[in-house]
Amino acid sequence: MSIGSRQAAAPEKASGGSAFADAPGGRQEAVRLAGVSKRYGTGARSVLALDQVSLSVYRGEFVCLIGASGCGKSTLLSLVAGLDAPTAGKVSVGGRRVAMMFQEPGLLPWLTAAGNVELALRARGVPKTERRQRAGELLRMVRLDGFASRRPHELSGGMRQRVALARALAQDADVLLMDEPFGALDAMTRDLLHEELSRICAGQALTVLFVTHNVREAVRLGDRVIVLSSRPGRVIEEYRVPGDWSRGIDSAQTVNLAGTITERLRGEMGRHGY
Repeated sequence: MSIGSRQAAAPEKASGGSAFADAPGGRQEAVRLAGVSKRYGTGARSVLALDQVSLSVYRGEFVCLIGASGCGKSTLLSLVAGLDAPTAGKVSVGGRRVAMMFQEPGLLPWLTAAGNVELALRARGVPKTERRQRAGELLRMVRLDGFASRRPHELSGGMRQRVALARALAQDADVLLMDEPFGALDAMTRDLLHEELSRICAGQALTVLFVTHNVREAVRLGDRVIVLSSRPGRVIEEYRVPGDWSRGIDSAQTVNLAGTITERLRGEMGRHGY
């Protein structure tokens, strides 16, 4: 299967706050990290997870983060989500709404698929009369029409992740943070969800920051692939993925670029004795 290219939408002032200044080429920043460091603990036993990370993600862009385990990828997402604060530097989303999706769907087992999506709508204050209709629309968007009344144990792993995606979209976020959301799925299901995610992100003009250990997944989905060093995490390489490439997981272009990135990662990990 191929994935079409995603072009960033025209600059627009972010709701709920002031927009960033336009970047060269008319692109507008949606996420900005400026000299961000994160240290856990104090004294000799403290751990520096991120060190002076500067990164801009533009509106409508899909950026993948990749690196060795423990390099600070998930920490970076937590800082962007506002779940934690940097030790130094600044993280800004320009007033945009942010939603986060994890490897585990985290669905409430006593609620139906629709009920799990409606929970996010209720948290936003959406009136009860509108919640069911909107939940149905979101489930159709992730191709789960007809499964609204099913509970999580009645759904496959891939379907549960679709519900989690619909719930994230129900938050009406401008920025979607994804922490290895497909890592526990089989290859075929993951491939199908790649297709769905790309379609939805293109249609919604979402900005996505996506963490993965799968290099081919990063190349297939991303407009850019950012490589982080082993701990402490620093940006050591950036790879742009041409929009006119065939994005099939096994296409020659995907395989070749994934091989290049893998060699860079191996070199970095070897330098740290992995």
